[in-house]
Amino acid sequence: MKRQGFALTALGLANALGQDKATIWERVKKGDQSGLALEADYLPKRLVRVGKVSGQWPSLPESLARYACRNNALTLCAYRQIEKEVRNAIEKYGAARIGIVMGSSTSGMDATENAFITHSETGQWPPAFDYKQHEMGGVSEFLAELAQVAGPTYTLSTACSSSAKVFAAARALLRDGWCDAVLVGGADSLCRLTLQGFSALEALSENPCNSMSRNRDGFNIGEGAALFLMERSDGGIQLAGVGESSDAHHISAPDPEGQGATVSMQAALRDAGLAAAAIAYVHLHGTGTPLNDQMESRAVARLFAQTPASSSKGMLGHTLGAAGAMNVGLCWLALSNPESGRVVLPPNCWDGWADETLPPLALVSCGQSLELKSGLAFLSNSFGFGGSNCSVIIQRAMDIR
Repeated sequence: MKRQGFALTALGLANALGQDKATIWERVKKGDQSGLALEADYLPKRLVRVGKVSGQWPSLPESLARYACRNNALTLCAYRQIEKEVRNAIEKYGAARIGIVMGSSTSGMDATENAFITHSETGQWPPAFDYKQHEMGGVSEFLAELAQVAGPTYTLSTACSSSAKVFAAARALLRDGWCDAVLVGGADSLCRLTLQGFSALEALSENPCNSMSRNRDGFNIGEGAALFLMERSDGGIQLAGVGESSDAHHISAPDPEGQGATVSMQAALRDAGLAAAAIAYVHLHGTGTPLNDQMESRAVARLFAQTPASSSKGMLGHTLGAAGAMNVGLCWLALSNPESGRVVLPPNCWDGWADETLPPLALVSCGQSLELKSGLAFLSNSFGFGGSNCSVIIQRAMDIR
């Protein structure tokens, strides 16, 4: 029996490298790290390097002012890029047949922090503050009202795997007949809570993330939004497989042998009906922390020792709850934008000093590419606190040449 296809038919993207996917992809291909800059607003008496979205953002409609926060502004920026495709889907299927599944770990925490500062100084809450800005489900509710869709709508929050897991959830809504299209992705925004928390864990680096280097010393927090339209279709870029696992090893440290990560990747391969040799590229979680890179290199080497691999965190920062969808977004851009019969891969931005204690991986250099062919499959890893692991495989449809 022929497998049902699930196509990722449109993508909107915003992160430290830009507010549209064309700009972002051009800068990613060049290994541009200029989006990781020092900021003074997040840690007491200390500069911290972050991946901050800059420039003028679109304003929320007045009717949705209660949702006004940084997280939803990023979501709006991504949505505007696929609004035409969403409107077409509503016309085709009806608003009640369009669902939403988003991943986030911060929601509008920045708005809450600012509201508490105002309250502590004045004894009054800011008139514009609304709990909808803070509520974890607020990003999905905002998107539903913005797009005027009425299908199942919810948010997943499993730390850094949040917006990787959304792809399995969205596919289930399509497969089981609840929806005919789903807006699926993730959004996370910079705030003091996460930066001060990861600073306390000594996980932040003063320099750009240096994944897989012997000199790695942590990551930079980033922000952004990635938003797809997913539909039942056999064409385009397909969601081929999703694998999930749980280490249950430690609340913040991964299993050092990467057994849970291995299970996640193997599950994604089984779901996609692919052998490990069919994967042409691996997007690493690649946080640049001593423990993650040790774990992930061991897990990836078991299955993909010779497969080109890279982390984008040296360009975007770690976008936390948005990272899963952000990583898949870069894979989608690579597969969707061949150049002269080649598929350009995101480079691994690092200092080139290999850690001899780690299994060697085939890390991607700037400008490296693959031959364009139908069926090309990429795997993306996302690993969260508590051992929440998720691997996503996307693939060029077999009829694309």
